[in-house]
Amino acid sequence: MEEKKDVLILAVESSCDETAASVVKNGREVLSNIISSQIELHKLYGGVVPEIASRKHIEKINQVIEEALKEANVTLDDLDAVAVTYGPGLVGALLVGVSAAKAIAYAKKLPLVGVHHIEGHISANYIENKDLEPPFICLVVSGGHTHLVVVRDYGKYEIIGHTRDDAAGEAFDKVARAIGLGYPGGPKIDKLSKEGNPEAIAFPKAKMADSPYDFSFSGLKSAVLNYLNGCKMKNIPVVEADVAASFQKAVVDVLVEHSMRAVKEYGFDKFAIAGGVASNSTLRNAMEQACRRRRIHFYHPSPIFCTDNAAMIGAAAYYEYRNGTRHSWDLNAVPNLKLGER
Repeated sequence: MEEKKDVLILAVESSCDETAASVVKNGREVLSNIISSQIELHKLYGGVVPEIASRKHIEKINQVIEEALKEANVTLDDLDAVAVTYGPGLVGALLVGVSAAKAIAYAKKLPLVGVHHIEGHISANYIENKDLEPPFICLVVSGGHTHLVVVRDYGKYEIIGHTRDDAAGEAFDKVARAIGLGYPGGPKIDKLSKEGNPEAIAFPKAKMADSPYDFSFSGLKSAVLNYLNGCKMKNIPVVEADVAASFQKAVVDVLVEHSMRAVKEYGFDKFAIAGGVASNSTLRNAMEQACRRRRIHFYHPSPIFCTDNAAMIGAAAYYEYRNGTRHSWDLNAVPNLKLGER
């Protein structure tokens, strides 16, 4: 019997506040990418409320999966495997996706492939960059994660740097709230900073003496809050666009410095960014220029593949599936799952 060439994977993602499903062919061709976002709901609270997120996932999960199959023009019988994010993330939110994926895989006797959320973000780069293959270095920057990762091979990762406290996206959200911009902070600061002067205020850039690739953003966040409080006490008017631009510059400078140092020391000529903050226009431009100066190939996903989505999970799952990764029916949500763990 002739071996089936194309591998079709239904992928499910529900780690935070997006309920998503996608059908991906051979790891790089997205046949459908359905995302139901809860941003408007959580805006009221200035951040994601786990209980509300979980309930919304339960409401949306079946509908999103049905839409993904319909848009891809496939049925459950056409699938080769079912993939799902099983960590890290909000435990209640993750459980909804894991339960749905397990039910489909069990009912249709399909292999189940659990995927690490950060591996998904890294793999988002494969979707539009057909020429990108490991090894390369990837900076993952999102609301919950800031990781500098050496991608040794498909499914083989070495974390060389991570945040000691706040993730970059978390710092964006907290500073946006302090300025009065609301949630989500990243896109709002990015937009406002275009009207400001990034050199107006010299905010600190933390460096870790014992680990040159690690990040720390809590000191920067505190410096912004202290600046705002100082202005209020002295009755000095605050130019919000200048605060946003100067804060963003401090974050971007550190991200670029650490990334370029890693690329040089590891001797790679390929560098990628991933995660929600990777759609920040200032960060993208700064990385592009830094890579061009060093003659390094720069890769980044389109904004739709930067925020949480299931297409990236399908891309990661294809390589895991090919490597023989299979999960049994006791697969559980692991909120603090480390990259590289099984």
